[in-house]
Amino acid sequence: MSQPDFWREPDAAQGQIALGKQLREWVQPLRELTSALEDAGVLIEIAEDEENPNDSLGELSGEVDRITGELDALELKRMLGGPNYKKNAILSINAGAGGTEACDWADMLFRMYKRWAEDHGFRVEVLDLLAGDAAGVKNVTAVVRGDYGYGYLKAEKGVHRLVRISPFDANRRRHTSFASVDISPEIEDDVHVEIEEKDLRIDTFRSSGPGGQHVNVTDSAVRITHVPTGIVVRCQNERSQHKNKATAMKVLRSRLYEHEMRKREEELKKAHGEKMEIAWGSQIRSYVFQPYTMVKDHRTKVETSNVEAVMDGKLDQFIHPYLKRFG
Repeated sequence: MSQPDFWREPDAAQGQIALGKQLREWVQPLRELTSALEDAGVLIEIAEDEENPNDSLGELSGEVDRITGELDALELKRMLGGPNYKKNAILSINAGAGGTEACDWADMLFRMYKRWAEDHGFRVEVLDLLAGDAAGVKNVTAVVRGDYGYGYLKAEKGVHRLVRISPFDANRRRHTSFASVDISPEIEDDVHVEIEEKDLRIDTFRSSGPGGQHVNVTDSAVRITHVPTGIVVRCQNERSQHKNKATAMKVLRSRLYEHEMRKREEELKKAHGEKMEIAWGSQIRSYVFQPYTMVKDHRTKVETSNVEAVMDGKLDQFIHPYLKRFG
């Protein structure tokens, strides 16, 4: 940047500035960690020369804990360096077979993710919600807005299984319910995803659920079906049919992008004779409420008996090990 002709080509200059910013995000923390390690080395030398080194060792222990925490944070940041990881996440939850039980479970999962998002400073914007006939939700689609929303939540993609004594069963029998969670990055308009008009079926219908009288009495909700892939998206959070269609198209572009990326990944792993670690429809995590309490991730083998904390959004204990193992 100190060169006289740096701004001769503005686009190239902006690219260099952006690259410099990215490098500084890594170089500066590494320099600070190196300096902290050198300071810790000095504390060790001081402790070795002392007759009673307890005070120095106590200070050293605290410094080691701090360095370890910062190193773990930097390692996690490295795991979030994949394509589109920094983007917002489009979260979709669909109740499986099982009627009211499954709808209630889907609603519980949505609450869990909202609590997780709140704890991490993310904002959740509901795009579409179809309520269950008696309780819960049949499906819900929302955007989780914030840096690395997709990077974190991609760990949650798959089928989630619940075992509990049903509150809807008068005989108090144990039920098993399933709900699928899909996560895709919110793709910006500058990313090319080819969508042909002839491949789309667009339906409008009256919005349901909260939204005010105007939303409920007009055919403002939009459903778009991408016929070749069978992907269906809906949006009803805006009063304008035009705005709902634009939002639904954005969600469709993101879903198609993720669909293509997933297909390429599967083809690559097949070519190398590898078994897929995660596939749509696989059971990634079990939540057991009765006869004992346990939440177990079947990919990382991480488990906890504190079901209440998990359902209250404490998901990092599952997300972080997944990212470190699978990236």
